[in-house]
Amino acid sequence: MKSHEIDYKIFGNDIQLVEIELDPNETVIAEAGAMSYMEEGIVFETKMGDGSEPEQGLFGKLLSAGSRLITGESLFLTHFTHRGSGKSRVAFAAPYPGTIMPIDLSQTGGSLIVQKDGFLCAALGTKVSITFNQKIGSALFGGEGFILQRLEGDGRAFVHAGGTVIEKQLNNQTLRVDTGCVVAFEEGIDFSVEKAGGLKSMFFGGEGIFLATLRGTGKVWLQSMPIRKLVKAIAPSGQNRRKGASSILGEFLED
Repeated sequence: MKSHEIDYKIFGNDIQLVEIELDPNETVIAEAGAMSYMEEGIVFETKMGDGSEPEQGLFGKLLSAGSRLITGESLFLTHFTHRGSGKSRVAFAAPYPGTIMPIDLSQTGGSLIVQKDGFLCAALGTKVSITFNQKIGSALFGGEGFILQRLEGDGRAFVHAGGTVIEKQLNNQTLRVDTGCVVAFEEGIDFSVEKAGGLKSMFFGGEGIFLATLRGTGKVWLQSMPIRKLVKAIAPSGQNRRKGASSILGEFLED
């Protein structure tokens, strides 16, 4: 299914909002609860599935929707459609401080791998599914990188990242990153989680035991403030935490 063509504007700096402009009968899909406001003529309907496969049967819809529960997302997506005349707008707010990334999937080879809670909204026709990282290290030690979302289509999708976003172009290169700082990457990138440094670094380095390793050729998007770091920073118990508390000793004390 060809994606609907939508126009948009992004407002704000630290806590952003994206406003989608729809022509008559155009639709945008979004995570449940993401809508901030909508103008006259727009109607919304909560559906089981993303609508990318109109002929999909009930079993397929149940399977697709059920897989979203694994990522911790809602079972449903909300479809916003302009049923009036002229142009009308609907806006979606980011769930926490950060940056909204507009990504044209036709420029990323038709697909994009995104962290499990990164998807915000997209043009109707975008397929939203999950993918599992097959590397055992990711499953055991890199919780953010084991279950990921795959966005497929030829239209515009919007991904939310915490803090500032940095886009990296890898050309048969390797990049090592804090596991929570990976927002999205193209299909040509191999993602794994590997041990960070020697024994002393693992215990006292303050950078965690494992790092995400990205290899290959393609684009990678990174975030400066993943939600888990934000929560730790503002939690009452974090007032007296040392800078190195994210090391293995700090993690054990927090758990």
